[in-house]
Amino acid sequence: LLLVFFFLNACSKDKIKDSQLNQKNLDSQVLEAYQEGLKSLRGGDVLFAAKKFNEAEILFPQSIWAPKSALMAAYSYYSQDYYSDAIAELDRFIKIYPYNKNLDYAYYLLGTSYYEQIVNEEKDLQSMMQAKKNFTTVVDKFPKTEYSLDAEFKLDLIDQILASKEMYIGRYYFEKKKWIPSINRFLNVVNYYNETIYTEEALYRLVEMYYILGLESESKKFAQLLGYNYNSSEWYKKSYKLFVASYKEKENVIKKDKSKLLQKVKSLLD
Repeated sequence: LLLVFFFLNACSKDKIKDSQLNQKNLDSQVLEAYQEGLKSLRGGDVLFAAKKFNEAEILFPQSIWAPKSALMAAYSYYSQDYYSDAIAELDRFIKIYPYNKNLDYAYYLLGTSYYEQIVNEEKDLQSMMQAKKNFTTVVDKFPKTEYSLDAEFKLDLIDQILASKEMYIGRYYFEKKKWIPSINRFLNVVNYYNETIYTEEALYRLVEMYYILGLESESKKFAQLLGYNYNSSEWYKKSYKLFVASYKEKENVIKKDKSKLLQKVKSLLD
């Protein structure tokens, strides 16, 4: 029994030593792969860098190097405009490491990867909406981070583009005398993009169209809203002139009717 005890004890010590050696060996392999990735990234070989960062993550997925390596792989792709690969890596990072301390950066880089693909607002609407979604997440969930301020700035630019698109379509429908679709587009600007430079014109267009449709109370409602927020703007002056012209026209009709009535009375007296 004593011999068996000593034999088992010796074996367990050997196993501990082996596991410690394997652990140290694994750590050194992870660090080596990570450093190779950094070296390749600095040298401009981003595809090989991403491969080495992925290798470092796979070697020891429980280590602190794993999430860092995954994020560096995403950045490697992003740095040379491999946006689809960067987006795939970042989506995976967010799913696998939802509580990581660098999650704010992951969302910011994901939004930026979509944002930098926007060339034409008509063709790249999907990229624009995805960029807006991820930047909104940064602003809402991580408001005090260094990425939040730039995310807000980019969100403002995206809203300007989207509002511009709504205005363009709204004007097109207006020229075609398709009042309802036109009204809906201008209402979108007022309701969803009211901090853009297009809000004043959108309000005026609503004043104008409701007036054309004979819905004077609705027209006046938007005119008051325009006056309350932009009482010194050219668009408010135009809406004011619209109602003044209408009032003068009615006044002239009343005067003409009165003069006709007076003429009839005079003819009766003559």
